[in-house]
Amino acid sequence: MQKRLPDFLKRPIIDTDKTRTVRRILKTKCLNTVCENARCPNKNECYTKNTATFLIMGNNCTRNCRYCNITCSRPEPLDVNEPLHVAEAVRDLGLKYAVITSVTRDDLPDGGAEHFANCIYKIREFCEDVKIEILTPDFKGNKDSLDVIIKAHPNVFNHNIETVKDIFKTARPQGDYNCSLRVLKYIKDNSDILTKSGLMIGLGETFEDIEQTFVDLKNAGCDILTVGQYIQPSKAHLEVSKYYTPDEYDKLKQLAEKIGIKHYQIGPLVRSSYRASELV
Repeated sequence: MQKRLPDFLKRPIIDTDKTRTVRRILKTKCLNTVCENARCPNKNECYTKNTATFLIMGNNCTRNCRYCNITCSRPEPLDVNEPLHVAEAVRDLGLKYAVITSVTRDDLPDGGAEHFANCIYKIREFCEDVKIEILTPDFKGNKDSLDVIIKAHPNVFNHNIETVKDIFKTARPQGDYNCSLRVLKYIKDNSDILTKSGLMIGLGETFEDIEQTFVDLKNAGCDILTVGQYIQPSKAHLEVSKYYTPDEYDKLKQLAEKIGIKHYQIGPLVRSSYRASELV
């Protein structure tokens, strides 16, 4: 039986001129957002602030993570015009901080690293003062792919650990916990780019599991941490094991401070790109 969603996790539907403007620009440029595809609860709040997290390289993912609402299917060919369209949308929305993420593209030799880089270059061509955060897959730990990202030099490199080590293979059967840590550490050791990672809680982890994950991320050089409640997208996805209370989130903030993670967003509705500019 699905657990009842607590009131503090519910968000009202907002439909204003600003949210319609964002939707119109995205539709005109034929762009996807993770806000829509992953059913983010903060979508309307972000749209009212004229922002969205661009989802590049199609709607179909090559991995079947059991918590994610994005479809696992044969991916579409890359759209060579997508970097231009993303840059135009950033300009038309008047963004000062742009966040770009993607589906996982294990079918591509570089995992899509060059496509990320092209988006960064094109945004800077149109809007040189815009800060850029990218949220990437693990690229299977490919250092050549990571070097492409380093050369493009986003302001923030985000790769989500997503969950604790003991649950990782259940939630992300095609991923690898240690590989994700190595990706973050490689970026940190070979550039001055800020690194960021996030995890969902409520999948059956213990407080000790969370603490160890915080320590692992700190040791990997992670500068920024996000933690939020897992919400089951559908009955086909992993069930929620627990809804954490606001008091428990306060304890997790104290834990992050104790471990030495100074920049974080920790709360029930926090997602990896939520209020991203405020942490930089």
